[in-house]
This record gives sequence, structure tokens and C-alpha cells, in this order.
Amino acid sequence: MQKYSTFFIGGQWVAPASPTPSLLAVIDPATEEAFAEIAMGTKEDVDLAVQAASEAFDTFSKTTVEQRISLLDGIRRGLEARREDIAQVISREMGAPITFAREAQTFTCIAHVEAMIDILRTYKFEESLGTTQILKEAIGVVGLVTPWNWPLNQIICKVIPAIATGCTVVLKPSEIAPLDAIIFAEILDQAGVPAGVFNLVNGDGPTVGDAISRHPDIHMVSFTGSTRAGIQVAKSAADTVKRVTQELGGKSANIILREADLEQAVSTGVAICLSNSGQSCDAPTHMLVPAEHYERALTIAAKVANEAVVGLPSDPATQYGPLASRMQFDKVQTLIESGVKEGARLVAGGLGRPDHLQVGFYAKPTVFADVTSDMAIVREEIFGPVLVISSYDTEKQAIEFANSGLYGLAAYVQSNDKAKANSVAKQLRAGSVFVNYPDWDVMAPFGGYKQSGNGREGGPHALTEYLEIKAIVGYGA
Repeated sequence: MQKYSTFFIGGQWVAPASPTPSLLAVIDPATEEAFAEIAMGTKEDVDLAVQAASEAFDTFSKTTVEQRISLLDGIRRGLEARREDIAQVISREMGAPITFAREAQTFTCIAHVEAMIDILRTYKFEESLGTTQILKEAIGVVGLVTPWNWPLNQIICKVIPAIATGCTVVLKPSEIAPLDAIIFAEILDQAGVPAGVFNLVNGDGPTVGDAISRHPDIHMVSFTGSTRAGIQVAKSAADTVKRVTQELGGKSANIILREADLEQAVSTGVAICLSNSGQSCDAPTHMLVPAEHYERALTIAAKVANEAVVGLPSDPATQYGPLASRMQFDKVQTLIESGVKEGARLVAGGLGRPDHLQVGFYAKPTVFADVTSDMAIVREEIFGPVLVISSYDTEKQAIEFANSGLYGLAAYVQSNDKAKANSVAKQLRAGSVFVNYPDWDVMAPFGGYKQSGNGREGGPHALTEYLEIKAIVGYGA
């Protein structure tokens, strides 16, 4: 079993502050067996990391854009060189099928860095407004807390804009999927990122995450995870009046308009919902179809779910792997059970593992029909391979239902009438609306309305979260 007993602080791998640190097993969700072990940090480790980041900030914040572009290019080359290492470790630690780990989980990381390099080449950190000079300056030391479902992608989406703006970083990756972050630290070190600019402390949310949120010398916290945990981060950060950005839960509606190709719209929607075993915060988990097409849509959806290839992450033919942890598996099973008990019609899947898999945190691709708005499977983010399908009579009903929940991270609209699809998209209260299943756009800002959080990641909008605005009035007089 591989042991990772150090943290990356001040440009070095250092032992935990505690002489007897707690250790945590990293579980392979396909086998339910431990394959690695990490040391768990404490408040004292966070203090040391913040001290290193604070000492590095004064110098790093004054680097030129060209110097930071050079660093990002080195990081990009490092990611390319270790692309297969990253894919293999993500597949092992959180169960992503190896093909998906290579083509999605790892690909997006490199694409984000490439995009940020392009953005920096033309981004204006200074501009004149009348007699006032507007400066956009690095906010300071930033604390980053990231999830397990897209582990390195979410680290990249926070660390790269932080470095691009001249901030210094203290990162707590997910303790469920921490090993990709260790590879990333090695890449940054090899790329020549100055000591103290990037610091990594493993640990759990109540200890390390809370210490980051409360720390008086951290000037901004960016958190991705559940809405429940995001609320606690905001509360912990409030006493020091630091900036908090959050990318939280989602329950994304997928409105199939009457003008859509039903077969294509439903089958693609089911596949996207199941992608990453349903463990994506923007997954289209609630499909809304015209009442006259409802039963046909259910038949199409059930066929896709029943034919889904669920299997070992190491098999290149596997489409969907296990859920990332026992806790997540239990949560998904509990919600599937609640859907059955509350009277939803099960048209595919259901409780338990797929019949051919006796070990691992595998859930059956599941489709529910005849749901009502008071059911837990409609209200709550399941974060598993579970789709609910409702019917509607009018577009107004569909839009109202899509906007009625607590979340507003993403929404989807399908129609062969692009003008109508765009019109509906503009009426949806969500941070991202995907029309006709478009290709991924690395420049698109990503974030939510309502209890899906605040702030944006991705593209040029990501830089805003890491910058303070200074107005020098009279500068041009």
C-alpha cells in the first residue's frame, strides 16, 4: 500500500505538525479495498501553509503577466507529460472508467490551462476611466477546498486562475480522492512555481477545511461541494469578512420541447445524466417532456439505461463505473428506496448493484416516472445514476417547474427550433443553460443561481474572483 505521509508546504514535502498524525485509507470504489494511505492535517498544518503563502505573496503578486504565462505553460507541459498517470490515479481513487478518465477528466484539466494562457495574453489588469486609473490586483492568500467527483479538474479551475492573477494558494483536496492533487503538486514544483505559492494540506472538512475558512490571513475561500457544507464554509468565513465563492449543489432540468427529435433528445439526455455515474453537479437529472410524448420518452429512456455498460473502471469498454465511496452509494440507495416508497414508477434500474457486479459501490442506472414535486428524488440532488422524468402540457409549466427548486446551477433545452430554444433558455434561472447538447466550451463561465452558490469558474470570468479592484482617482488629471 502506497503511503503519503507529508504535505507540500513552502516548496517542500514536510511532515505533519502533529508527531502522531491521523491516517486515512484511500479506498478503491471498484474493490472496496484500501490501496493508499494519507496523513490527515490539522489547524497547525494550515497555519504553516498560510505562513508560507503569506511570505511568498509579496514577491509573487509583483510578477509580470509574461512570467506567470511562462509558469502556466510549464504546468501545461507537466500535465501533458503525466497525463496517463493522472488518468490512472483518478480512475482508481474515485472510480471513473479509464476511457472517461483519459478523455474527459484529464483532457479538461489541460484545456483549462491552455485557455488561461490565451486569456492572460490580452487580459487588462489596468485601465483608465476618465481621470481614474482602475487596477485589478491579486486578492492575496486564497484557500481552496475541492471535491472528489471531478477531482483534478476542480483543483485546476481554482489554482490556475489564482496563479494567473498573482495570488498564493493553500489547497485542501478531497480526502476521498487526494492522490491526483499530490501528482499536481509535483507538476507545479517541476514547473518552477516559486516556494510558498502553492501549498497542499490533506485533511477533512471539519478540521482542515474549517481552519482554512476561519484563518484571518486567508483573504478568499473558493469551495466546491454540497450546499450544506458550503453554508458552513460561509459561516466560518464570516468573522474575518473574507470573500467566499461557492459552487454547490444542482438539480438540473432538461426541457424537451415539442419541436425536438424525441429519440435523440431523450437518449442523449439519459447518457449525459449517467455520465460520471451521475456524479456531476450539472447533470440533467430531471427530464421534462410534452405529455403526448411521455410514454414514448419513458420507453426510450429505459432502453438507454438498461443497455448502459457498467463495469470495472480498468476496462476501456466500461461506460459507467462505481460511485466514489460507500457513503455516496448508501445515499443513492436511500434515495432510490424513497422514490419507490413515495410512489414513483420505476421504469429502469432500482435498488442494489447490477446483477453481474457483486463487489464495489456500483448503482444501477435508474429511471423514475410519475414523480411529484414533493418527492425527495425530485427535490434533492441524488448525485448518482438516477433520472426522474415528468410530463408537461405547456412550455410555461415546464419553465415554472424548472425554476421552482432550490438550485440553479444548470439547465438544458432541446428543440429543432433554435429561436424557441433560446427564448426558453433566457427564462431559466440557472448559471448555465445548454441548448441542444452543445460541445463543451472552455471559455464559458460556470456557477449557479440560488442555493447552487455564487461566483464563477472557467474562462476570463474566473479571474474576477481572485482580484481586488483599486481606483486611483485623479491619476489621469
